[in-house]
Amino acid sequence: MDSTSRSDVTELLVAWSNGNQAARDQLMSVVYDELHRLARRYMRRESPGHTLQTSALLNEAFLRLVDQKNVHWQNRAHFFGIAAQMMRRILVDYARSRNYEKRGGGARALSLDEALIVSDARNEEVVNVHEALERLTEFDARKGQIVELRFFGGLSIEETAEVLGVSPGTVMRDWTLAKAWLRRELSPTEVEG
Repeated sequence: MDSTSRSDVTELLVAWSNGNQAARDQLMSVVYDELHRLARRYMRRESPGHTLQTSALLNEAFLRLVDQKNVHWQNRAHFFGIAAQMMRRILVDYARSRNYEKRGGGARALSLDEALIVSDARNEEVVNVHEALERLTEFDARKGQIVELRFFGGLSIEETAEVLGVSPGTVMRDWTLAKAWLRRELSPTEVEG
């Protein structure tokens, strides 16, 4: 997206924040392809055979974005940061529901082919990453936001700095520390016996 398009997106976001529904509709047509790329990026991280499709993830996030009330969109980066957060939460909710189903909740008969599609380990991994990110956010909210925007939202260092109102150097330092913290949280611990 070039700089002219970026400023157009920001103008449409501001108009939408001020109640202009036509601006919302126009915005969605302008950002649809980029939202689709974001959804595809998320789905590439999922296990092969994941039963949620890219278009379903995009559509659910799209509906949630359109349903936002009282959001004062700052700019394009803020919008895509929120979109990324929504997509991550949709995938976490989906993984949790799959784990619930795996343990017998809402049980229904599955064919062998259907059972093979579900990757229990991957669902558990998605939930573990989400929970680790929540712990990081409790420990240091800005570092949690940076992970959300950089890793899940695909924003650059500069875009993340703009959304958070900090310098790019601060984002880079926090990003490095947050990755180390998460790596430690997610690595298996040895059980002493």
